[in-house]
Amino acid sequence: MFLKALKIENGDSLIREIPFHPGINLIVDETNTSDRKESGNNVGKTTVLRLIDFCLAGKGENIYKDPEFKDKSNNQIVEGFLKNNNIIITLILKEDLEITLSKEITIRRNFLPRKQKIQEINGDEYNNDEFPKKLKELIFNSSSSKPTFRQIISKNIRDEKNRLQNTVKVLHPTTTMEEYEALYLFWLGIPADNSARKQKILSQIKIEENLQKRLRKESNYSRIEQALIIINRNISELEEKRKSFNLNENYENDLNELNFSKREINKLSTHISQLQLRRELILESKSELENEIVEVNTDQIKLLYNEAKALIPNLQKSFEDTLTFHNQMIQQKLDFILKELPALDEDIKELKRLLYTFREIEKSYTVKLKKAGALDELQKIIEELNLSYEQRGNLEEQKRMWDTTIFTQRELSDELDSINKGIDSKDDLIKERITVFNKYFSAISSRLYNEQFILSPDKNDRGYELNISSISGNLGTGKKKGQIAAFDLAYILFAQEMEIDHLHFIMHDQIENVHDNQITSLLTEIISGINCQYILPVLQDKLPADIDIDQYKILSLSQSDKLFKI
Repeated sequence: MFLKALKIENGDSLIREIPFHPGINLIVDETNTSDRKESGNNVGKTTVLRLIDFCLAGKGENIYKDPEFKDKSNNQIVEGFLKNNNIIITLILKEDLEITLSKEITIRRNFLPRKQKIQEINGDEYNNDEFPKKLKELIFNSSSSKPTFRQIISKNIRDEKNRLQNTVKVLHPTTTMEEYEALYLFWLGIPADNSARKQKILSQIKIEENLQKRLRKESNYSRIEQALIIINRNISELEEKRKSFNLNENYENDLNELNFSKREINKLSTHISQLQLRRELILESKSELENEIVEVNTDQIKLLYNEAKALIPNLQKSFEDTLTFHNQMIQQKLDFILKELPALDEDIKELKRLLYTFREIEKSYTVKLKKAGALDELQKIIEELNLSYEQRGNLEEQKRMWDTTIFTQRELSDELDSINKGIDSKDDLIKERITVFNKYFSAISSRLYNEQFILSPDKNDRGYELNISSISGNLGTGKKKGQIAAFDLAYILFAQEMEIDHLHFIMHDQIENVHDNQITSLLTEIISGINCQYILPVLQDKLPADIDIDQYKILSLSQSDKLFKI
């Protein structure tokens, strides 16, 4: 899929329509930065990338909470403009820009909540869960849950810190290796239908390990087994002694009712303990996550940030934004683990009510039997029996929990081994695909730096990961942007050869950080030989002098002609 057009509309009024063409697409800030009164920021060139990202199931907050709009008033102006005027963003994707009748996907979104929200694909409305799934189905012909649509396209829209600094580790820093494995296999066009199940299994195994850790604090499995043998022997001996007493029928019935109530009390108590243990585990996880929520004096950080901004003008992310994003991720995890808590509390409440009822029954029969004149010796035996039954019940419940968690963990481990064997069986295919990819990756990097970068699949006990190295040695930090460009362009060539569904466009911010020689090579030589779109927001006077800007320009912006015209 290629980008055909992006529209920004205010009702029936068209604010901007940006057409895209094959090859290089420059969004040019024509501000004269040599004039100290003018600034190369705050005109909206990076915002174009973020509007496209918003249409592709992004949250959109970075459109008005971006360092590009660094003043608080500017944030409010842009946010108010988008929401108060019901600004609608339309993105049109096209299968082939050269074929008029080729498939198109039209996406429309606005920034309003609930019933006022517009979130359409080809004229049909979708909710927040359905929207990215439908895009994944239409663009990548996939209905699998993992990797997500947003994960798949993360390398195509490089406007945030992780994606600007990392070539393949383009997701949030807390992303697990299992999630990356699913993403990498998808990029390579290798079916991994069990990826979602593998991630769920690993999460469940972690829960079982935590439960076993808690159980081990009380006792181990072998000690419980031996204790049960001794308790059962004691109960048998006490039962024989009790039977030696001659008692009337009513006494026996009352005694049976008393013992029944005690057994029910024991069962309820152990069940309550089990649920409370589960509740404690959830609350412990909640506490751990809450400790990860960062609270700092942002005013002090802002002073440091402003000083840093003076020294490093190209800082692209404020501390507050990074802090907010981190805390939002933690909050989502909190919401997920706390879903079970209300039902758990209700179950504990109901069981405690039943426990109270049986304790009242126990109390009444205890009083009744005492009034019946039980022999002291028999009473002592009964007390020992009740205590033994209670101890046995506790031990049996602990053993049951141990048996359940061991069995569950064994089943999960067996299923995980089966999934991993299925992935391992594709080892040769993975290597073959990487070899094809490196054919393009090393060639493009060689043209850029006269140095060949290579991608390698590395496998450990948790799965596959991808790493990049240079044949001639370690990669210098100055070449990172060039490496990212080489990777993304190589992927399009690779996907075309392997006939893998993919996006034909790449959007890179901060291209000015690449050396002029490499920018010239990219824009005038390499991209022309690739069936793709390369979208760049740039400052006009930061590009090399030999670049024909007018040939590639799709949008001009300036301090007097900003993106939203506000």
